[in-house]
Amino acid sequence: MEELLTPISQTYRSPNQAGGHLLTLTKTAKTQAEPQANFKGSTPEEALEALKSQPGYDDLLQILKWLQDGTKDTHHFDIRNPNPQSAQIVHVLVTEIVPNYWTLLKESSSTQKKSQPIDLLLASLHSISGLNATLAYIRALLQDARKDPKGLKHSSAVPNLSTALDLLACILRHGTHIQSIWQAVSSSQDNAVKTRALGQDFVSLVAGGKIVSLAAEAEHILHQADMLEEPSWIANSKMYAEWLGKDLVDWIQSHPSAGDLKICADLTGRGLKLGHSDLMIKIIFTGLVLRDEAQPTLGKLLDLLPSVDQRKVLLVVLKLLSTEYLSSVDLDEAIEDYPTIWAAASALQTVIGTSSVRKAQLIAWLTGATGAGLGETCGIRRAALAVLADDKEAMFSVLESSLELLGDQIYIKHSPMLQQEAHAQVLLLSAGYVHRKSPIKLNILLRSSNFLNTISNRIGASQERAKFLGMVVGEALSGLIHNEDKRLNFHMDMTDSGEGKWYKSLVSVADKIGPISPLKSQEIPQEKPAAPKVVKEMPRTSPKPARTMPQSGFIIEEIEDEDETAEEDDDLVAYAKPDSDEEDEDDDPTLINRNKPKAPVYIRDLITYLRDTENYDRQKLALATAPALIRRKANHGTEVSAHAEELATLLVGLEDKYELDDFHSLRTQAMIAIIVAQPQKMARWFAKTFFDGDYSLSQRASVLIVLGISGREIAGFETSEYSDVANFPSKKLPAKIEKHYEPSTLANRYISGSASLKALPPNALDNISQSLSQAFLAPLAAEAADAATGPDVLKLSSFTSRLQQQASSSSAGPVSTSRAKARGVRAIPNTTANLLAASFFFPLTSRFQAALHSSSASRRGLLFEPSLLTLYIKTLALLLHAAGPSTLALPQMTTEFWDLLLGVRTHCVGEIGVAGAVLFGLMALLDVNENDTRGLCQRHGHEVVESVEWVSGVFDRTRGGDQGGNGEENQIKMMAAGVLIRLREMVEKYRALLMGDMIGFA
Repeated sequence: MEELLTPISQTYRSPNQAGGHLLTLTKTAKTQAEPQANFKGSTPEEALEALKSQPGYDDLLQILKWLQDGTKDTHHFDIRNPNPQSAQIVHVLVTEIVPNYWTLLKESSSTQKKSQPIDLLLASLHSISGLNATLAYIRALLQDARKDPKGLKHSSAVPNLSTALDLLACILRHGTHIQSIWQAVSSSQDNAVKTRALGQDFVSLVAGGKIVSLAAEAEHILHQADMLEEPSWIANSKMYAEWLGKDLVDWIQSHPSAGDLKICADLTGRGLKLGHSDLMIKIIFTGLVLRDEAQPTLGKLLDLLPSVDQRKVLLVVLKLLSTEYLSSVDLDEAIEDYPTIWAAASALQTVIGTSSVRKAQLIAWLTGATGAGLGETCGIRRAALAVLADDKEAMFSVLESSLELLGDQIYIKHSPMLQQEAHAQVLLLSAGYVHRKSPIKLNILLRSSNFLNTISNRIGASQERAKFLGMVVGEALSGLIHNEDKRLNFHMDMTDSGEGKWYKSLVSVADKIGPISPLKSQEIPQEKPAAPKVVKEMPRTSPKPARTMPQSGFIIEEIEDEDETAEEDDDLVAYAKPDSDEEDEDDDPTLINRNKPKAPVYIRDLITYLRDTENYDRQKLALATAPALIRRKANHGTEVSAHAEELATLLVGLEDKYELDDFHSLRTQAMIAIIVAQPQKMARWFAKTFFDGDYSLSQRASVLIVLGISGREIAGFETSEYSDVANFPSKKLPAKIEKHYEPSTLANRYISGSASLKALPPNALDNISQSLSQAFLAPLAAEAADAATGPDVLKLSSFTSRLQQQASSSSAGPVSTSRAKARGVRAIPNTTANLLAASFFFPLTSRFQAALHSSSASRRGLLFEPSLLTLYIKTLALLLHAAGPSTLALPQMTTEFWDLLLGVRTHCVGEIGVAGAVLFGLMALLDVNENDTRGLCQRHGHEVVESVEWVSGVFDRTRGGDQGGNGEENQIKMMAAGVLIRLREMVEKYRALLMGDMIGFA
């Protein structure tokens, strides 16, 4: 019956008011149990009992103040010290007080400026016990949330989980962070054994990954329950590593004791295993060396690390110095003094210190087969050798090891050319130091067989670049000890060129340890925090009202003859009929956007538009304008060359925030325009960005697509719809006259095999590779097809029959290689071919080899992601094909590409896409070297035999033809058959050359 009674009004009176109600509220037992007076305890037991009794807000603050007084030695109880009493109080604070008072404490703290109530709570929990209790509470809430039968969205544990996650982040950010946590523990312990055990527990807790993993799991639960307001920094391993690095810098700068420095070293060693070691080392190096006076504290810290971690730190510092500070140093004149290089040498000297371990690691980096800063400028090698300049034995060891390495025939044949160039520079630089310190040692070395073998092996190499390096090394070293009449001189144009003179001038470089101030002036750009997610809102507009032209007092009308008008109309372009503005289609005139941005006419305006990611109109206009604007400005002024790297960085990292039409095509065309405008510089930059940049898989894939298509455009195989805008209208004839000078057909305007790139699809490289594969297979299929097969000349059975006939007639002699060419071989200028080799091809292959030997497992795993590896191999194949058979560096390109293809064979198992990419790479390699098959068998006999064996296995294992299989498998089997036919023809024709390599070959 109660639900049928609805109160009309309510009146409240005090209990002592006359005429009280018949029903009087009396205090229950629970109400009487509430504390009536303020907390005035003096022991931790009383504080614990008061916390368990559900204290009021004022009493809670008094309890927290009493606990805080213990940290100031007001009384003898310090809640930060690990003991049973403090553990119980911390447990009650985390599990009972925080869920009830956390929101109230935060709100009240935001209104007070001086003493904030939340700081009292955080100070009580800012300890090892507080962190462990919070983590245990989060772990228990996770279990309760998963087991709740109501589901995550209705679980009572999820709101408390959000509060506990926020509490954990605030504890780590409180005070002086981890330094105060440890100092509170270590100052209260007299037992060294117990302190050591607590130190191990502290290092494992803070830098062991427990906090990040548990916070990430909690954040995942909150996201599933739709209660995640914003991501927490403690759940992000990158942000956590950055926080840990900055905390360690602050701690080390405070001149800690020997014991505390050991804890810092342990935290650093464990922190390097969190997954972002490069970022953490960068923060520590920058904070202790570049943003503060160089102190021996960094060297002492590194001395406490294991040798493996010391090597990791040294390699990251070398990489940081070369990419952030020495990449822009102009080294055209090697004999000049560069304060930046001397400052880098000073910073590197701070890292090396007096440690013999790190000095040996630096020597190993300079002389290792995969070291010496592959792909970086000579500045980092000069800085590294300047550190060793005062050590005669170390410098002579570098010279001797470099000379022996450069003369190794296997090294000459299989090492990337960028690697060989780096070691040649190290050899020449170290020879100059040795000559100035001890000329007799250099004289003895040049008379040894080691030097003679190095020069002779270099001159006898098949690669032109290897010969060049051998000749410049021989002439430079001979010029140090011999007179003009006895010095070695090959009288070659390449050694007398500008590059040859630059290499020979390295022996006169004498760098020194200089002041570090030039590096301090170059502030390392900080990574921008992730922008908050904004709801995309397209501008609402309404149609413009029609405007009537005012009538004048009289009208002048010109009447012309129709025939005359028809003739003159050809020269006049009529105005297009104005369409309704899509931005003005809203009925509400207040929503019309009248301040629309204008198209950028300068590169700096384009950069400003691209940076404004919150403006839809600017983003759309910048992407639509970028390809044409970059090409138009490429050859006029220095706008593009001065801002090329900045512009490329923005385009590579640009995201499709507004889901624009043709976003990927326009972005790709803009990046292609940058490379075409500055190919020698920007192609190397994009290759470096692909390996070193912090980008996603799709962004790295776009870099490969850009390199492949721009390389083919430079070679003349592709044309872009934006290429014509590079010519200003003042350089073009009127359309009426230009038509008389045009070729008769459009095909005559372009080279054979070219295409027009209008809209680049995501699989642009796949389409190009498929067309080239068909061009490669067409002659083979034409020879193998029967007359009865009709137009289906690419039928797989024809390849199978061709292989069977080839196997049965292997004893009948070599197969004729004369076939009707279905495609013409286009000879391109050597300048373009060398550009493709030096700036496009070699940076990609060399950095891939360096990444394989990198200590970063994540970096290697990223490169071997199947889709990215497939695209990478196809890009190299297209660049090799674009360079063509007239490239002087073709032997070296063939060697590096063939070694790479055979090196990724194991990754083809179960990945049909990677196998197809390797087969396409072999097609391109054989196609470009078709006129030098004898040289292939002579120089690469082992690779030929291994390729035949592997391709034969792929052909046998792949389903296709009569065995069934899908279209992709049929294509792979067809490609394998084509490559196998070509390889077996080479084996049969040059069997005598391959006898040693064919042992065991069936």
